[in-house]
Amino acid sequence: MNQDNTSQSTADQTLILDPKEIELKAVEKMAGELNMPFLQEVPKIDDGILQIISQDVASENKIIAFERSNSNVKIAIVDPQNINALNILRFIAEKKKLEFDLYLVSAEMFREMSEQYSGGAEKAIEEAMESMQDEDGLVGDEVYDNGEEEKSPIDNMQNAPVTKLLSVIIKHAIEGKASDIHIEPLGKEYRVRFRVDGILHSSLAIPKGVGRAIVSRIKILSNLKIDEKRKPQDGRFKVVESGRRVDFRVSTLPITEGEKIVLRILDTGNKVIDLKSMGLMGRGNDILVKNIMEPFGIILMTGPTGSGKSTTLYACLDILNKEERNIITLEDPVEYTIAGINQSQINPEIGYTFASGLRSILRQDPNVIMVGEIRDSETAELTIHAALTGHLVLSTLHTNSSIGAIPRLVDMGIESFLLASSLRVVGAQRLVRRICNECKEEVTIQPRVMEFIKSQIENIPAVEIKKYELDLSDGIHMFQGKGCDECSNTGYRGRIAIFEALEVDDGLKEIISERNGNEVDIQKYAEKQGMITIKQDGILKVLRGFTTLSEVERVTEGSKSVGGAVEDD
Repeated sequence: MNQDNTSQSTADQTLILDPKEIELKAVEKMAGELNMPFLQEVPKIDDGILQIISQDVASENKIIAFERSNSNVKIAIVDPQNINALNILRFIAEKKKLEFDLYLVSAEMFREMSEQYSGGAEKAIEEAMESMQDEDGLVGDEVYDNGEEEKSPIDNMQNAPVTKLLSVIIKHAIEGKASDIHIEPLGKEYRVRFRVDGILHSSLAIPKGVGRAIVSRIKILSNLKIDEKRKPQDGRFKVVESGRRVDFRVSTLPITEGEKIVLRILDTGNKVIDLKSMGLMGRGNDILVKNIMEPFGIILMTGPTGSGKSTTLYACLDILNKEERNIITLEDPVEYTIAGINQSQINPEIGYTFASGLRSILRQDPNVIMVGEIRDSETAELTIHAALTGHLVLSTLHTNSSIGAIPRLVDMGIESFLLASSLRVVGAQRLVRRICNECKEEVTIQPRVMEFIKSQIENIPAVEIKKYELDLSDGIHMFQGKGCDECSNTGYRGRIAIFEALEVDDGLKEIISERNGNEVDIQKYAEKQGMITIKQDGILKVLRGFTTLSEVERVTEGSKSVGGAVEDD
């Protein structure tokens, strides 16, 4: 009886075995017989690698490129005995001067890998246009423009083609490591642009009717009012892409030609919250790390929108995130969640502002407080009060330099003697594009550029230059990216921070309290103190080969002609 039950149980297990597992076992067996590697799961493939073999050729011959290291490319193949497929691979290898390594895959896995081919945007637009034709053959754009905009069915905005097109746009943005997606009306079409490494790039142009449907679809996902087109709205939604959650912060804005929408991509899976990986080094980094370990005071980060201020504060919180500390943040919005930290999002519509929230969290027995931004005098006063009553407060302020933050706070009504007592560090930050490591090459330095660089670094102590791991004994060297497939021929890939930190020591406290934070006096004292300015930090990173002089010039004060000369010649 027991033997029969065992036999029945084994039979049941065989019956419920996943077809994918059966196929994978068959592939594994074949790979063993042929003595070749095989894939067990579908890899995420970059667009540039996919294009090594065109979609038509890949589909017909069941071959697909999925990974590349310099000239070596890994190819997935369903039938390694397919002579035609092998001949095509040999031809492509010779033509593009590549070496191919073959990996066996199942037919089902090949189908899933093929779905990652880009170029689906044009097809998705066509499908969306066709689906938006009404019974009289009118396309969505014409329906909108003939006064029936309010009558356009919601189905048009939620139908599969429009959803698929939005999915294609989002997927391209995430794979391209974009930080923002701009969808904006422009004449008879909508323009889609991606911000990559701080620079906007046009990606797609779509008919106006389809563009409006996409905007409405985003509004539905973000829980916004579809029929409200006269005033700005803010919302959020999330998607799961390649197994990880990606959040989107949505902002709509009525403009003369319609409604513009911007999606900020908050990809936590792509975020490395670490001061070193961000590029903070030298004296500025030392000052920041030393002062965040103090029990109370204010650490301020300044810079324009999108300069990475919040990310730097997150990196500081990550260092402070220990069990013995109660850390509370007030943010607008909460961009990245960090385990072990109490993060709260303000909501001005119900009266939950930075100021009111700060009053509340002071009753929550915090050790460390992060206030997303000091926007008004009330928040500034409460921040000073929190620092003076034994709390470490981290916040941001919109000024152009670290020195400019002090007179700005005095202008907001903060008593200078209170500011001097509470302020510890003011940092300023910008983000510049990194040179692509795959196509980096040394450039000839023009005489006037060399003269400019020497004038900027001549007063920097040798011990400070050493912190940047720079050896100038064999001369000054500069680099640029030639442009390759890895960086989409831009010469840049990723970004790095350039940074300055003004430490409020006893001498500076005296200037702040007795001279009301006079900017000229602070500037002179900072120079005497030996502060490495944001431009000097940038130039030292140029000499390290991290970025170019034109990038540093782009985001800092000064003549752009010096940096431009490097690229022009």
